[in-house]
Amino acid sequence: MDISARTDYAVRAMLILAEAQEASSGPVSVESLAQRQSLPRKFLEAIVADLRTAGLVTSTRGAHGGYALVRPATDIVLGDVFRAVDGPLAEVRGVRPHETAYDGVAAHLPTVWVAVRASLRAVLDTTSLAHVLSGELPDAVRELTADPDAWTNRT
Repeated sequence: MDISARTDYAVRAMLILAEAQEASSGPVSVESLAQRQSLPRKFLEAIVADLRTAGLVTSTRGAHGGYALVRPATDIVLGDVFRAVDGPLAEVRGVRPHETAYDGVAAHLPTVWVAVRASLRAVLDTTSLAHVLSGELPDAVRELTADPDAWTNRT
């Protein structure tokens, strides 16, 4: 799985907004989001627009304007952010895994694709911004990363 720059930047920006929400410090400007995580401002503007369209952030105009989370950080999971900026978690040639069908030797492959999507959901739809911000990750995430092999590249 390839995690796009859009998704990486979106999650990092959302974590800043979650921190601001926790501190009750008000909206955060795109300039501040970009500076705090060394993100390209113009690219980030388009990403934040996608997050707003998806109903994850709200914008406030004016000198003290910027962006803020629409819901508590505990109620926004990473899967929400992934889908907002990059679409479905898993697709096979532009088709949802459960909609694929193959003949012959590949007849059971759709089951594998659905399992891949389910495993992504098991992590991304149970891990909230608040979990990442605090470092208190869900048990499933901690168990997966406790295996030393999880940290090893395979070629």
